[in-house]
Amino acid sequence: MEPSGGKTSWSSLAAAALVGASVVAISAYWLHRRAVEQLFERAMDAQSLDGGSPHHKKQHPSVKARQRRRSVSSNGTVRSSCCSLADAPSCGNEFEIIRSSQTYDLERDVKIDKSQSMTAFAALSSIPQGLPTLKTCREGSSQSVLYAVTTKRATPMGNSLIRPSTPKSPIGSVGAFESLEVSEEEDEVLNTEGNINDNDEYADADEGGSSRARHAKEANISTSAYPGTTDRENGHVDQNQKGGSIMIKSHSIPGELHGIHTPDPVAADILRKEPEQETFVRLQVTPIEAPSEEEEEVCILMQECLALREKYVYRERVHPWDKEEIIDPSTPKPNPDPFQYEPEVASKHVCRMEDGVIHVYPDGEAKEELFPVADATMFFTDMHRILRIISLGNVRTLTHHRLRLLEQKFSLHLMLNADREFLAQKSAPHRDFYNVRKVDTHVHHSSCMNQKHLLRFIKSKLRKEPDELVIFRDGKYLTLREVFESLDLTGYDLNVDLLDVHADKNTFHRFDKFNLKYNPCGQSRLREIFLKQDNLIQGRFLAELTKEVFSDLAASKYQMAEYRISVYGRKQSEWDQLSSWIVNNELYSENVVWLIQLPRLYNVYKDMGIVTSFQTMLENVFIPLFEVTVDPGSHPQLHVFLKQVVGFDMVDDESKPERRPTKHMQTPAQWQISFNPAYSYWAYYVYANLYTLNKLRESKGMNTIKFRPHSAHGNNLRKSPSLQYLYYLAQIGLSMSPLSNNSLFLDYHRNPFPMFFARGLNVSLSTDDPLQIHLTKEPLVEEYSIAAQVWKLSSCDLCEIARNSVYQSGFSHSLKSHWVGSKYYKRGPLGNDIHKTNVPHMRVEFRHEVWREELDYVYLGASKISEEIDF
Repeated sequence: MEPSGGKTSWSSLAAAALVGASVVAISAYWLHRRAVEQLFERAMDAQSLDGGSPHHKKQHPSVKARQRRRSVSSNGTVRSSCCSLADAPSCGNEFEIIRSSQTYDLERDVKIDKSQSMTAFAALSSIPQGLPTLKTCREGSSQSVLYAVTTKRATPMGNSLIRPSTPKSPIGSVGAFESLEVSEEEDEVLNTEGNINDNDEYADADEGGSSRARHAKEANISTSAYPGTTDRENGHVDQNQKGGSIMIKSHSIPGELHGIHTPDPVAADILRKEPEQETFVRLQVTPIEAPSEEEEEVCILMQECLALREKYVYRERVHPWDKEEIIDPSTPKPNPDPFQYEPEVASKHVCRMEDGVIHVYPDGEAKEELFPVADATMFFTDMHRILRIISLGNVRTLTHHRLRLLEQKFSLHLMLNADREFLAQKSAPHRDFYNVRKVDTHVHHSSCMNQKHLLRFIKSKLRKEPDELVIFRDGKYLTLREVFESLDLTGYDLNVDLLDVHADKNTFHRFDKFNLKYNPCGQSRLREIFLKQDNLIQGRFLAELTKEVFSDLAASKYQMAEYRISVYGRKQSEWDQLSSWIVNNELYSENVVWLIQLPRLYNVYKDMGIVTSFQTMLENVFIPLFEVTVDPGSHPQLHVFLKQVVGFDMVDDESKPERRPTKHMQTPAQWQISFNPAYSYWAYYVYANLYTLNKLRESKGMNTIKFRPHSAHGNNLRKSPSLQYLYYLAQIGLSMSPLSNNSLFLDYHRNPFPMFFARGLNVSLSTDDPLQIHLTKEPLVEEYSIAAQVWKLSSCDLCEIARNSVYQSGFSHSLKSHWVGSKYYKRGPLGNDIHKTNVPHMRVEFRHEVWREELDYVYLGASKISEEIDF
């Protein structure tokens, strides 16, 4: 029940609240008015102190009070002549004019006395002589923010809102500014009057910039911005700065290298107008003293290592861009008939294998070989020399310090230029991470599909072709239905979990268990049926599955792959079987090239009695390649297939401990024991035969094949700073698969990829085994996505990694020109096209400048760097 007098109590409370709200509103109004009047007085004082005309000199307080007094019209309406009204033009340098979405219909509420309003307007619109005026935009203009950058005075506008400007943010402030252009449309609104002079705000910024420059000079670290740099200390001003300058900034969370960006819309608009003119802050580190004797000694040793590497690197005599001139810059037309065979005349070359290496002679009677290659003794001697150098204490110490310095330089670059990189990316129309070209530079063909795709394909075949004879086991042929009945399975029973091809915690440091994951449902017979090309159905199921993967890549358009397919070296006919499978099933895609992988399984085949010595295995691998090169008609399908092959790989478990080979090792013909040769032993003989093969193929105008071996995904490189530093100096490509390593050898958070990337190594992301690792239809995007989330990579970082993958790949010159830029083979920003890579020029130029500085340091100021990249 309501208490007595309840209504009266509520009425009293409501009245009290109304009175209180009225008092607060009136107080707020007078406080606002007082603040505006103080700002007005400050502006008038500044005008008088600047020595303007007598009309603008400081007036008596009573006069100023009268001027600020409200003017009352004849009918009693009131108009306040303070500078917070919407029709006031400007109040000096301490204000900025922004376009307001609100409109004020003053005629509706206020009747203005013209004489009084014009007097107030003249008082408010007066600008001290020598100060830059404010530039305003027309009504309906698309610009939202205008800065005091011109000498032209704005006319009064009834749709402008004046507000005090906030102090400059210290984030991203440097001693250089970008110029702001004035459009012709704005010139129509602005009146020409006077010349611009430096105001107090610029003078304060100049003083602060000079102070920072002095401190940087003492620390031998300097920053600069190009183009449009103002050298105020020396009294020189860049001619690119016309009418003033402006710092283009966006805001980020302090302490974050890649913060959440909220860029200034005008800055973004400016960059859209001129996307090629990127200004960024350069970091220059100058050593205080000359290198010490110990540093010079280490640098000389690094030079020796680089020279030894250069001794063995195969490079074509004529670069691809010199052979083929790109006339049409549009999308390269697909090959209408990639499997067409054109007969070629056989040459008279004679090939003979001697000590594991095939030697080429011009004819049968010649005694001098055409393409000599370094022998095994020299190779292992040089290898041991490099191993000794990189293990020296002083070398490890200095290279570690240089790598740390590279990492810190990149961190400083991001702190100074991350926002500019973000704005530059926004200036590139159409491009973003999703539609820049990305190449999966390391993926095995037999696991190129994801587990759901494989499951769906198996169910489809079991439903559509159950009576197809697919395997010969236990003395009889079995149909697909009989195979599954022998396993006590039906199509309905199958699911991803039962398929059991996905790596889990049980595969960590167990390479043998990881390889068993290639067997669907744990059955090797299912692997033979669906994931092998040399089976009873001649690999038809795998070919159809491969075409579906090709179709997915073609649909994505911007994802490419380099599929690694195996040649085991058990017999020479393997090459003909593989090439006939490719050609007969017409396995071709503009998004795919092939690499050949050689499993290092000599000990297995020796125990099985398939090979008698290591040289027998080398003959099975390389003799067919030399035969088809000399006479394409001897293996026509292999000749066609080799046009799509771009690389040669070696695969196995690189974590196994093994004895380091010496120059006194047995020759391959003498290696008849059951032990597998060491990795470097394999590497030399594969390299030597490929070197000779490429020389022969190049002499006949054929494509060459790069040697791109497995090397523990680069993970062990983190343990050797000296070797890591050499990889950086030589810019050797590293294809890394963090998700695959997370299932096998190295936890994801310990993966060195982000460290390698920050230091400037040439790294890219790859999937390795989508069947065992990934869950989505686009495994490469999944790899990038997880890396971006875990390591906080920005869009610029992802696009740079994607750009690296194109450079590392073996795709043709015409495709790289279309994907990266017509001058992609040039070093530095000259080889970058942001409209195709979405990588800002400032990022590419930073990487290039730091790399050049490091080479100059190693070569003691005498480095010789070509303008073109050495592929």
